[in-house]
Amino acid sequence: MRLKKKKTIPELVDPNKRNPTSQNQRFGPKPTMSESKIIIKVFIIVGLLSITGQAMRFELKSGHTKCISEDIKSNAMTIGKYSLINPNEGYPLPDNHKVTVKVTSPHGNSYHSGDNVESGNFAFTAAEAGDYSACFWALEDKNAFTLTIDFEWKTGVAAKDWSKIAKKGQVDTMELELQKLYDTVSSIHEEMFYLREREEEMQQLNRQTNSRMAILSFFSLIVCLSVAGLQLWHLKTFFERKKLL
Repeated sequence: MRLKKKKTIPELVDPNKRNPTSQNQRFGPKPTMSESKIIIKVFIIVGLLSITGQAMRFELKSGHTKCISEDIKSNAMTIGKYSLINPNEGYPLPDNHKVTVKVTSPHGNSYHSGDNVESGNFAFTAAEAGDYSACFWALEDKNAFTLTIDFEWKTGVAAKDWSKIAKKGQVDTMELELQKLYDTVSSIHEEMFYLREREEEMQQLNRQTNSRMAILSFFSLIVCLSVAGLQLWHLKTFFERKKLL
């Protein structure tokens, strides 16, 4: 008696249910949560590097003033430059197209001043934290005119001249980008501590304001009760005099 061999039918495998180990070998292991966070942070830092400073163009009428403020922390480098736009290209600027510029600190200290100029620049290291102001005054004239001013203001990491640093240190592109990333991260770290200090100052101010309001409310309550008592006493004496009680 012969034994018949059973034919083995190959098992069909669902392509969606493949061996995960072979899939990892083909495409590599999936990134963990911490690695994903690091990648996101790197993209955020690269995005911050694209912000090179505050550049603007604005108009200023004759006899008027316009001020621009920038929040700068202490020991931070800042540079700025400004220039008047010639309304008539190919011709010199009119004599009355002049501007007076003054850059001051939060406490009123002057860091830059220019009288009746067409262009200029300034650079300094902030000695105190706060809002620094750059004010522009246009000359007053019988014939009204409007000035167009280009103004660029950079602070912190954006104020550094990376081209000079690269030439001086003889570093390649990758090292320069890493240096930019390091300086940006350091700036963000210092900014976080600065914001924490400002938050503590605001919390202290809120606590002082709440305590003062509580004391004021207590004294107001005492005054109201005293006035009500005096009114009751006055009404009682009035009715006793009239013999109504």
